[in-house]
Amino acid sequence: MSVLGLRHLYSGKVRELYAVGEDHLLMVASDRMSAYDVVMREPIPNKGRVLTGLTDFWVHEFSDTVPSALVSCDPGVIESWVPGFVAEAQWHGSTMLARRAEMLELECIVRGRLAGQAYEEYVATGTVHHMRVPAGLQLTDPFEAPMFTPSTKAASGHDRNIDLEEAADIVGADMVERAGALCLGLFARASARLAERGLVLADTKFELGFVDGELVVCDEVLTPDSSRIWPADHVRRGDVPPSYDKQPFRDWLDSLHWDRTPPAPTVPEEIVATTSLRYESAYERITGQSLAEWYGEPLIS
Repeated sequence: MSVLGLRHLYSGKVRELYAVGEDHLLMVASDRMSAYDVVMREPIPNKGRVLTGLTDFWVHEFSDTVPSALVSCDPGVIESWVPGFVAEAQWHGSTMLARRAEMLELECIVRGRLAGQAYEEYVATGTVHHMRVPAGLQLTDPFEAPMFTPSTKAASGHDRNIDLEEAADIVGADMVERAGALCLGLFARASARLAERGLVLADTKFELGFVDGELVVCDEVLTPDSSRIWPADHVRRGDVPPSYDKQPFRDWLDSLHWDRTPPAPTVPEEIVATTSLRYESAYERITGQSLAEWYGEPLIS
């Protein structure tokens, strides 16, 4: 991207961030796969396009009530801000032009069902993010109501799950209440939308920030990297359901008895291909559109 004269700001586990003037950013979602905060050596074809395409879908789905930092994913629109971008076809479909935001120092997680780290904590302590929940729950069980369960934002290493009281110590009680209400509202809307597609939203993570003093949704929204999404007809109490997210990839890693620290294990070609197909299927099942219709050229795994 340096050929376009943009200043590179940051390399994340998945995304590259570039400055576009003083007030905008170019966010490029790579095909890198991160699990347990460790980046695999093998990329997952089309992953970046899926993350970007689904974010665009959900931002437009919510646009009537909740603003976003996203400006556009359209290469033609990006070209007007970044001359020469149209010629860089490898970034089409995986790039978002966004407004700069002052990020909220919390990962804003909403959990509708018991799964993942929340399940592990519940089995050990009977709590979720150190907050007491009813006894007798099993894997995939719904909570009495979706829970706002924030975590810290770690500059490196793992985020840390926290309760609402500790979240208030970080950003203030009023902001926790405001962020929680916004995220729970988005979760309810997304759950209803996915239910129409025969899908269950178990949990998801939102990123929030301020643009011109307004609280907005930032970064990726309801993607397979930030959410657990299950086919409703395959959810069985106490069983791990098949899913349209990266949990099956985590399950494969767990089968290796890997200690979740670098170096990452080698990912076989068949796991790469299966994971790529799962991401593509997530996009098509959720949006009702073919990934081939999204910007950019599909990669063959």
